[in-house]
Amino acid sequence: MELTMEKARTRARRRRIPTTRRERWAWYFYDFGNSAYAAVVLLAVYSAYFKGQVVGGSEGTRLWGVSVGIAMLVVALLSPILGTLADYTASKKKYLFIFSSMAIVFTAALFFVQPGNIFMGMLFFILAEIGYRSGQVFYNALLGDIASPNEMSRVSGNGWAIGSAGGIVCLLVVLPLIVLVGGTFVVRISFLITAAFYLASSIPIFIWLRERAEPQPLPQKTSVLALAFRRLADTFKAIRNYKELVKFIVAFLVFNNGIMMTLDFAAIIGATLFGMTQTQLIIFVIIVQITSVLGAFLFGKLAGRWSSKYSLIISLVLMIVAVSLLFIVDSLVMFNVIGALAGFALTGVQSVSRTMVGQMAP
Repeated sequence: MELTMEKARTRARRRRIPTTRRERWAWYFYDFGNSAYAAVVLLAVYSAYFKGQVVGGSEGTRLWGVSVGIAMLVVALLSPILGTLADYTASKKKYLFIFSSMAIVFTAALFFVQPGNIFMGMLFFILAEIGYRSGQVFYNALLGDIASPNEMSRVSGNGWAIGSAGGIVCLLVVLPLIVLVGGTFVVRISFLITAAFYLASSIPIFIWLRERAEPQPLPQKTSVLALAFRRLADTFKAIRNYKELVKFIVAFLVFNNGIMMTLDFAAIIGATLFGMTQTQLIIFVIIVQITSVLGAFLFGKLAGRWSSKYSLIISLVLMIVAVSLLFIVDSLVMFNVIGALAGFALTGVQSVSRTMVGQMAP
C-alpha cells in the first residue's frame, strides 16, 4: 500500500512539471557519452589491449573475466541500497554525478596502464566499470522523470540509438590515430579521448534535466543508511504483490548476464579465433554499433506500436541465433555478420527491458 501511494504521488508530481525537449536531449546525450566507454574500453580497445599486451595469453583472458566479475558483483550489491537512498532523498542526479565522475576519472587513468602493469590494469578497469554500471542504474531511473509510461518505449529506444551513435563517433576519432600512427602509446591515448568524450557528453544532463521526485523527511533517530535497508526490506515484503515484475526480473538476470558476457568477451573472441588486429576489432565494433542504432529505433517503435513483451521476445530470439552461430563460425567475414546481427538485437533487448521495468515497477 505504501509503495502504491508513493508511486501515485510521484506520478502526480511529474504531471505538474512537463518535460522539455532540452531535458530529453540532455538525457540522450549522457548515453551518447557513456556508450563511448562501452565501445572503446569494453569492446574494441582496452579488453584486447589488456588481454594481449598488459597480461598476454590465456592468463589475460582469465584475468579479464575476473575483473568483469568483480565489478559486476560490487554493482549488484550496491545498486539496491543506493537506489533506495536516491529514491527517498530525490538525489538520482547526485549519485549519477558521483559514479559518472568515477567512471570518467578511471577511464582516463587507463592511460597509465602499460604492458606488465597487471594489478593497475585490473584495479583501474574495475573502478571504471563500477562507476559506469552504477551510473547506468541512476541514469535509467531518470527515464520515469522525462517520459510517461506510454512514451517510455520510444524515449528509451531513442536513448539507446543515440548512445550507440556516440560509440561510433568516438571510435571514428580513435581509429585514424591507431591506423596511421599505431603503437601502445596511441592505444593508451584513446582512453584519454574516451574519458574526455564521456565528460563532455555528460555535462548537459547535470545542467538541464530537473529531477521530478521530491525528497521525503527523514524519520527521527533514523540514519539514511538504516532507512535504506529498512525500505529495501519493505520492498522485498511487498514484492509478492508484483508477481509479473518478479518473473521479469528473474528472466532479466538470466538473459542480461548472458548478453553482458558476450559483449565483454567479443573482442577477445575475435582476437583469439581469427587473430584480429586492433584496427579490425575497431571496425568490427563500429559495425556492431551501426546495427545497434537501427535495432534501438526499430524495437522502440515496435514496442510502442504492439507491446514491449512482443518486441523483447523478437530481439531475444535474434540474440540467441547470433550467439548460437558462434559455434559454427569459420571465417572473419561470418564473424562480422554475426556481430552485426547481435548489435541489431542487443539494443532491442536492453532498451525494451529498461522500458518494461519503468512500466511495471512500483
